[in-house]
Amino acid sequence: MPDRGLQLNEWLARLETYSPHEIDLGLERVQLMLQRLALTLPATVIHVAGTNGKGSSVAMLDACLRTTGDCVGSYTSPHLLRFNERIRVNGVEATDDEIVAAFEVVEARRDGVPLTYFEFGTLAALVIFAERSVDVAILEVGLGGRLDAVNAIEPSVSLITNVALDHCDWLGDNVEAIAAEKAGVMRSEKPAVFAAADLPRAITAKAESVGAELFVGNRDYRWSVEDGTWSWQFDDLALDGLERPSLPGDMQVQNAAGTLMVLAAAGFDHLLEVGLINSVLTRLELPGRAQTVADRFVVDVAHNPAAATALADAVGRIGTGRAAVTILGMLDDKDVSGVVTELDALTDHWIAVGVDSPRAFQAEELARQVANATDRPCWIAASMDQAIARATEISETWETILITGSFYTVGAALVILAAAGNEHG
Repeated sequence: MPDRGLQLNEWLARLETYSPHEIDLGLERVQLMLQRLALTLPATVIHVAGTNGKGSSVAMLDACLRTTGDCVGSYTSPHLLRFNERIRVNGVEATDDEIVAAFEVVEARRDGVPLTYFEFGTLAALVIFAERSVDVAILEVGLGGRLDAVNAIEPSVSLITNVALDHCDWLGDNVEAIAAEKAGVMRSEKPAVFAAADLPRAITAKAESVGAELFVGNRDYRWSVEDGTWSWQFDDLALDGLERPSLPGDMQVQNAAGTLMVLAAAGFDHLLEVGLINSVLTRLELPGRAQTVADRFVVDVAHNPAAATALADAVGRIGTGRAAVTILGMLDDKDVSGVVTELDALTDHWIAVGVDSPRAFQAEELARQVANATDRPCWIAASMDQAIARATEISETWETILITGSFYTVGAALVILAAAGNEHG
C-alpha cells in the first residue's frame, strides 16, 4: 500500500488535499464508503447535534455510559491540541498508531472518492470503534445534521441540544432554517431529545413527518434548580438532590437534563439513580470550556452569540466578575458583533488576534469589527504570544484575562500558557 509509513501529522496534511472543498455537505460519499468498508457498527449509536453544548453533552453521556461496563466510543470535533482528542474509547484518546492504521484502511477502500477532512476522520473513528468492539458510540455532528457525515450512520437515539444562529452561510439565516437542518438527525420510530425549552416549529414538524418519538425539555421531561441542587422528572421517575455538574455555566444543568432523557430513551434508565449521576457529573472536566489556566486566564471556545452569553455568565462568577482584557480570535463566517456585544459589558480592553486557519479573520479586520461593535479601540496582536504578553502587561496579576472566539484561538493559547508554566514550574 503506497501510503504505509506516513506519520499522523503527514496523514492529516494529506487529508486536506483530498477534497476541493473544506466543507462539502452531503451523505453520498460517506454512504458509499460505509458500503465498501462493511464495518460492524456499534449496537447503540447516539447522535448529538445542536448549536451549543454538544461537547459537554457528549462528555456527560460518555461518562455515564461507561459505568455500565459497556465499551463506549465517542467522536467529537474539532480538537484543541491533538487530532487524537476526536476519537476516544472508554475515555482514552486513540493513539497515533491506531488512527494511522484506520486511515490506511479507509484509503485502501477510497478509490478516488473525494472525502473531506471531516468525512475521512469520521470513517476512521468508525473503523477504530469496529476494531475495538465498541458497544455504544456517541457521535457529535460536525455541521448542521441533515447532510453531515455523521448522519450517514443510523442512530438509535438523537439529541439536539438547542438551536441558535451559527454557521449561517451553510445552514440558513434564521433559527427555523437552522433547526430544519439539525432536525435531519431524527429517524422514524426512534427517540429524539430536544434539550431546550425554546422549541422551533421545524423540530416538531420534522418529528411528525418522519414519525420520530420526540421528547422536549420542560415539556415531556422537566428540571428545576433550587439552593445549589437540581431535580429532574420524567413520567413517574423523579430525581431530587442532584448536584450541579462540575462543568462551568448555568447551561450545564440543561445539558445534564437532556443527557438523562437520552439515557432514559435509549434504554439505560437503570443509570438514573441520584448517587450514580452525582458521582459522574460532578467529576467531569472538558478543556476549553470556561477553563481557568494559571490562576488568571480563562479560555473558552465560544464562537457564537448564544455561547458568548453563557460565557459571560461564567466569567461573572469568577474572581472580580470581569475580564481586564479579552483576547479574541474568530473564523470569518462568525457573528463578531453578536459575540462582542455579549462580552463587552464585562471587558475592560480588547485585543484581536489572527488564528491558524484559512477561514480566520485577519487581526486587523477583526479589530475593526470589534471597535465598530463596542465604540472602543481594539489592540491588534500579530500573534497569540504577543496578545498574551500585551494582556499581561496592561492588567494586574489578580485580574482575569479572557481568551475566546474559536477552538483555534483556545488551542493556540493553551500551548503558549502550558509552555510558560513549564518554564516557571
